[in-house]
Amino acid sequence: MDSRGEQLERRDPSDSTASGSPGDQSFLDQFVINDTDTFTTTDFGTPVDDTHSLKAGSRGPTLLEDFVFRTKLTRFDHERVPERAVHARGAGAHGYFESYGDWSNITAASFLTQAGKQTPVFLRFSTVAGSRGSADTARDVHGTAVRFYTDEGNFDIVGNNIPVFFIQDAIQFPDLIHAVKPSPDNEIPQAATAHDSAYDFFSRNPSTLHTLMWALSGHGIPRSFRHLDGFGVHTFRLVTDSGQSKLVKFHFKSLQGKASLIWPEAQALGGQDADAHRRDLWNAIEAGHFPEWEMAVQIMNEEDALAFGFDLLDPTKIVPQDIVPLTPIGKLVLNRNPTNYFAETEQVMFSIGHVVRGIDFTEDPLMQGRLFSYVDTQLNRAMGSPNFEQIPINRPRSRFGVHNVNRDGAMQQFIPSSIAPYMNNTLNSGSPRPATQNEGGFFTAPARRVVDGNYVRDVSPTFLDYWTQPRLFWNSILPAEQQMVVNALRFELGHVQTMMSVRQAMVGQLNRISNDLAVRVASAIGVDSPSPDPQYYHENKTIGLSVFNETLKTVVGLNVAVLSTTNSSDSLNQAKSIAQTLSGKGLNAQVVAEVFADGVDTTYIASDAALFDGVVVADGTSGLFDPLTSSMVATFPPRRPLQIVMDAYSQGKAIVAVGNGNEALSQVGGQERAGVRIVNSTDSTTWDAFEDDLKQFKFLDRYPMDPPSSQ
Repeated sequence: MDSRGEQLERRDPSDSTASGSPGDQSFLDQFVINDTDTFTTTDFGTPVDDTHSLKAGSRGPTLLEDFVFRTKLTRFDHERVPERAVHARGAGAHGYFESYGDWSNITAASFLTQAGKQTPVFLRFSTVAGSRGSADTARDVHGTAVRFYTDEGNFDIVGNNIPVFFIQDAIQFPDLIHAVKPSPDNEIPQAATAHDSAYDFFSRNPSTLHTLMWALSGHGIPRSFRHLDGFGVHTFRLVTDSGQSKLVKFHFKSLQGKASLIWPEAQALGGQDADAHRRDLWNAIEAGHFPEWEMAVQIMNEEDALAFGFDLLDPTKIVPQDIVPLTPIGKLVLNRNPTNYFAETEQVMFSIGHVVRGIDFTEDPLMQGRLFSYVDTQLNRAMGSPNFEQIPINRPRSRFGVHNVNRDGAMQQFIPSSIAPYMNNTLNSGSPRPATQNEGGFFTAPARRVVDGNYVRDVSPTFLDYWTQPRLFWNSILPAEQQMVVNALRFELGHVQTMMSVRQAMVGQLNRISNDLAVRVASAIGVDSPSPDPQYYHENKTIGLSVFNETLKTVVGLNVAVLSTTNSSDSLNQAKSIAQTLSGKGLNAQVVAEVFADGVDTTYIASDAALFDGVVVADGTSGLFDPLTSSMVATFPPRRPLQIVMDAYSQGKAIVAVGNGNEALSQVGGQERAGVRIVNSTDSTTWDAFEDDLKQFKFLDRYPMDPPSSQ
């Protein structure tokens, strides 16, 4: 269509009669394609169904002969050069994994067969939708890709901080990303889903609802990379030397604890410091506050794939932890920052197909597609070179080395010596030979891997329940977190311009999760409130889904502002003493004053509540907060100290006011309450209590809730 909404006639670009010159819009018009009332076709013109991949039976593996799937994913993988098509914005660090024990009873993976055995790792965190130039604090699913440099080859868990995914079949991945990416005409909005195409896709593909609920809660705006959990998303297989296999889900539980921002805080932090997450990770490691995660698995029998009321092959489903508890198997520690961002963090190329003996795949159709897509994507990012595995950050550290008949290609860094680069030859006495299972070679789990089914483009009937688990999530989070989801949907759908086909359709989908949710959203976006649909509702709950109903395990590495003034040497000296005490607890305490002076770390003009996890107001600062005089104080800009305290309060942060620093609290109630302490002197008791408040992290009693009449 042109700018008047009129249909443009499609013309063959090879037609020599096409009019116009390269400088005219009419020249470009001849290349415009009108897709109205057409079939989907391949690039070579064959009409196809590209909504489902070709599988051997509805729950069987995806077939290599599916040219529709392969060509669609290949085209998608090569859309962007050279930044990643997804997960472009990221940061990473080196570390190690230490096994808690000998797990050879469930897997032959060598890095899990000895208590205390350490394996080098590299972990890259990321957002999904935004470009490399977007902000860390954009609301999004966050990638948690872990590489284990095991002594038998590289093993990658390419997961997210949310345990489920939007789609069930990898053939839809280009559609999902095209829908959530900025509009192709104006490249707006960046790193955001608050637009028509995203919610058109969500409303028409209810498999997305579960992940969407997670992303619109606190999980979508974590406080830092250190304060999020990681998940393998898919169901994998662990296989023993004897070929016995178990189905497993991989988890990485933050030993710092989970913590998330609230939306106004995330927006402010993104404006103040677009690099907040990568800066936090870097600073924590440089300070010796090494982030840690406990790696755990949920272990299930092969025959129980359909025993829980859903299909374990469905990547949009969790296995509730109260049904299958976590089994901790080791600890992951990040203890070294990269030397060079590009050489390491940017050039690391993960693949779900990087597996080692003792770990195997399942027939999850999203996993099956990713096995193809990741290698193809890395070929694109390596400018077509098949030798991307030879880049230092990608090289395996296997005790077997690298030996095969792969040859040549751009940027080849090895010098092969054999004169017969093919298998089963008699010319090279030192040729590599196939490694059998008995010799320690990789082997595919034999159990239950028999396939007998018609070739179909369809979704398994066991994948068709799209609403039960989103409601489980809704039921399992705190009322304040439910309010966050409601507010997020109001914000996102408020930016959707298409009233009926998108807004109303999305409310219809929400109504299958919760009528309360649907009505509260509908009332704010101008669409009709739906009637309850009880056939979809249940009251089940589970554990481990909330971000805010647990305290942090440690305050180490959190940021605290100590507000002071250069107009009082006593106040400044007290602030420096407080900062020193808090630093002794592992906190990053910064003294804030009007201008830089001895002991002042930053100024009010460079500060914002969103940059800190807690605030201390030193004695002798009342002049900064008196409503009658604060506008006259030279804090650049005026009233900034008061704004910091007010914002910290509204964002649920811990606050301590010392002496007449209590004047700062006059605008927010002027009294002690949860997370707010007023003291006349400072001693160890004060700071122990403040540490407890920081571990609480967010005091959601300050979070504005809908009035009861609207629920």
